[in-house]
Amino acid sequence: MFLRRFLQLQIGLLLYGASLALMVEANLGLNPWSVFHQGLSEITGLSLGLVVNLVGALVMLVWIPLRQKPGIGTICNVLLIGTSADVFLWLLPPVEDLMPRILLLVGAIALNGAATGAYIGAGLGPGPRDGLTTGMVRLTDWPIRRVRTGIELGVLALGWMLGGTIGVGTVLYALSNGPLLQLFMPMFEIKERPGARPAEAL
Repeated sequence: MFLRRFLQLQIGLLLYGASLALMVEANLGLNPWSVFHQGLSEITGLSLGLVVNLVGALVMLVWIPLRQKPGIGTICNVLLIGTSADVFLWLLPPVEDLMPRILLLVGAIALNGAATGAYIGAGLGPGPRDGLTTGMVRLTDWPIRRVRTGIELGVLALGWMLGGTIGVGTVLYALSNGPLLQLFMPMFEIKERPGARPAEAL
């Protein structure tokens, strides 16, 4: 059971990085956190993927006062998503025509939803940014939608000020991410077997 979860986790994280690279290549707008990452990348000169990993590690430090506990999935998230994004950005050829960019964007958003469903469904620990949301919900007792929206609007504004790309893709992602997760989460959720020992149900 653990091996299946772990493999699904790795595939989900790698594909999440690929979806980020595709959105960057489409150049029609990124999701809020990626706008922030891209903005930081622009002003620091670091690769986008390295910024993704570093921000993930820094966000985990905020978990300490929020009393959040990382899982193996959390650590893998910090290490793999940005690395995968950099690899795919290196492999992907430049795309200039509008129609291929639109297709890249739509495919990237769909892939992102599937990848997110896969790594969350593995049940081996939330990503750093997801844990930040749940920790803030517990601290403030606010509804999760309010907390998540507040965090994402904050990083979106910061990313825009730093030079990150906002566009139709940002809006499309915001509108479609919830429905896509509702579709993919049940498909990839690995449920515990009745009577399974704790070690098997990790």
